[in-house]
Amino acid sequence: MKKHFSEEQIISFQREAEAGVAVKEVCHRHGFSEASYYLWRGKFSGMSVPEAKRLKDLEAENARLKKLLSEQLLENDVIKDALRNKW
Repeated sequence: MKKHFSEEQIISFQREAEAGVAVKEVCHRHGFSEASYYLWRGKFSGMSVPEAKRLKDLEAENARLKKLLSEQLLENDVIKDALRNKW
């Protein structure tokens, strides 16, 4: 079963480990792997909760914009093909 943790939870896990609790113990206590901890540390290291929320919002906006761009490029290709076939 895959658990999903919020940014606030992830940052609190990191703060626990930074406070001196062993990483292995933090992972066991909250039910995630050490690999997940180190991935999160790479992504959220030194961030506060508002910064992490802003990062998540920016990632979502970036994904939306990439989708819009790809749809627009596809539409342009279809129009170009139709114009080539017309002439």
